[in-house]
Amino acid sequence: MKNDKLIAKRQRMLIYIFFGILTFLSIIPFWIVLANGTRSSEQIQQGISLFAGSNLKYNWDVLMNKGFDIFGGYTNSFIIASLSTILTLYFSSLTAYGLTAYKFKGKTFMFSMIMFLILIPPQVSMVGFYQFMSKLGLLNSYIPLILPAIAAPSTVFFMKQYLETVYQKEIADSARMDGAGELKIFHTIILPLLKPGLATMGIFSFVASWNNFLMPLVLINEQDKYTLPMLMQLLKTDTYRTEYGSMYLGISLSIVPLLMIYLLLSRYIIGGVSAGGVKG
Repeated sequence: MKNDKLIAKRQRMLIYIFFGILTFLSIIPFWIVLANGTRSSEQIQQGISLFAGSNLKYNWDVLMNKGFDIFGGYTNSFIIASLSTILTLYFSSLTAYGLTAYKFKGKTFMFSMIMFLILIPPQVSMVGFYQFMSKLGLLNSYIPLILPAIAAPSTVFFMKQYLETVYQKEIADSARMDGAGELKIFHTIILPLLKPGLATMGIFSFVASWNNFLMPLVLINEQDKYTLPMLMQLLKTDTYRTEYGSMYLGISLSIVPLLMIYLLLSRYIIGGVSAGGVKG
């Protein structure tokens, strides 16, 4: 018995060490970027360091002189990411509820089409989408970056898988007998059941929209409407001197919100993915 406990303790210790190493390897690249944002170009060229420097104010001044409107970028990125995330979660949940709760002709075909759309890279339709938005006069607008979030095949798939683990037909039938309409059932019963899944996909959707660079670059030309990833292209090198410190500082400012989201809401990601991956 003692030997079994000792072996189990050693196994747990090895697991903790292994995951500790993985955690360190995952954090160290971000830490290096943050540290380099406070160092001078000369210090950065000398090699990697995990310690912060004393060049933060100078890097900040250089960054501002390059036209890096950090507050405007935060605002623009937040507007696009938050609105697109809300639309994605609501309409994907509504679609998942329809595919889970109702039986209708063509249901299997519709779900198969959703699965097929997941496999299509968004870059394939980029040229056609740009031409369509140009004809509608929606270039240099956030609308083409927000409204398409209504159709999110991967989110629909995840929410359907998750809903199948928590949905109980009897509860919905009882609500119908009490006179509740379908939308009321969805808003008062289904959405509360989907909270862990909504939190999980909300984080993924927000981060994906926040990091989106190619589509805003194609659709937006006015600098005051640039998102944070677009502002990163303004951190170009000078003719005689490359300010690596300011470049790293700009990158750090763009990833800090995402790091905070993951640190604060990581438990929702783990819980939601675990529940969505198990059917009972």
